[in-house]
Amino acid sequence: MIELNHTHDVGARSWVASANVAGSDFPIQNLPYAMFRRTGSPEPFRGGVAIGDQVLDLAALAAGSHVDGLALDAARAAALPALNDFFALGPPAWQALRHAVFALLHSDAPAATADDLRGCLVPQAEVEYTVPARIGDYTDFYTSIDHALNISRLMNPDGDVTPNFRWVPTAYHGRVSTIGVSGQRFHRPMGQAMAPGAKAPTYQACARLDYELELGVWIGQGNAQGEAIPLARAEDHIFGICLLNDWSARDIQFWEMAPLGPFLAKNFATTISPWIVTMEALAPYRQAWTRPANEPQPLAYLESPANREGGALDIRLEVWLESEKARAQKTGPSRLSGTSFKHQYWSIAQMVAHHTVGGCSLNPGDLFGSGTISGPGEGEAGAIIELTRAAQTPVTLANGETRGFLEDGDAVLLRGWCEKPGHARIGFGESRGTVLPARG
Repeated sequence: MIELNHTHDVGARSWVASANVAGSDFPIQNLPYAMFRRTGSPEPFRGGVAIGDQVLDLAALAAGSHVDGLALDAARAAALPALNDFFALGPPAWQALRHAVFALLHSDAPAATADDLRGCLVPQAEVEYTVPARIGDYTDFYTSIDHALNISRLMNPDGDVTPNFRWVPTAYHGRVSTIGVSGQRFHRPMGQAMAPGAKAPTYQACARLDYELELGVWIGQGNAQGEAIPLARAEDHIFGICLLNDWSARDIQFWEMAPLGPFLAKNFATTISPWIVTMEALAPYRQAWTRPANEPQPLAYLESPANREGGALDIRLEVWLESEKARAQKTGPSRLSGTSFKHQYWSIAQMVAHHTVGGCSLNPGDLFGSGTISGPGEGEAGAIIELTRAAQTPVTLANGETRGFLEDGDAVLLRGWCEKPGHARIGFGESRGTVLPARG
């Protein structure tokens, strides 16, 4: 795991003034990556680094004279229209570029350097984003025991998770073509559903549309087919983390998931945040990964001292909903829930190790969904089906509207950040997606 270094110094400041504003998602201690261009322009998409309310254009940086050696190689790779080649360079190159950018944006940088680099900055208000890498494969995990128990107990108050949940990080392979970046708008999906007591299903628009609060885990360097990634080295293969909304058509899902996993219920849209927060930036917010003593402990290939000592990440997360009415009246979104990723039953390193143990190869730019993130307390549900007990107890929005499931026009916003005494607050930006009426 990455050790703390000068880039985590809580006292560090940038000559970009907006990076020093309290509550900013993007202080100099963060420096996340995205793929951007000026809104509506014919420019190619290229990599950028967030600093305050600006984007540092990595193509412009690479064309100048402020970085050299491995950092320059990394900047040139990150300046391409997708981050795959940059991911493939591995941890030494990722760190070289991050440390070079940190030095260039630091308040101690020479005035001439700062003046030069101002020409490499583009206001975030003037840019648009795209999916940051060519995603070859997408795997969505199921790793929150609180979420799994909440779902099980909707059907049986004394229900429990399936026996394998406590032994193995469960997942399914999802659809890449409908993964979109924040701002994604999609039509309510069509599919088959079986009403309670009915003898035959109907083909209809989804009536029980849901969101799922997740994180996206971006794979950096891959592995050769047949060569498992051991748990001790799993995080060397993870570049960073974003927000991810795994939209779910619950009525379609419950009918089609017998006996196989999700299909149409999950393949119509997945919304990610544009910014990828690096594992190095997240280093201060690690916590011990624990497993209750009265529960099964991981098998040997999913167990290590390092994972026990710091495998959990305290990433604070919130879900907000903005209805069409609230948007028209400009009254703002309503907060639905909040939790932390530290509660997850399996760590991201365990997800990587288990994914490869059977011989599967991962590639730069592959994406994992963490699975719905729910916590153990009241108001920590990561999906509306949990929050409302499948619409039995609808939530009330700030403007008085109620929701059991999502309605047309609803926008769901995911937000995330990390904070800890003695360290800077860093954020993930936002994942926002909007439901449009069905086309059927």
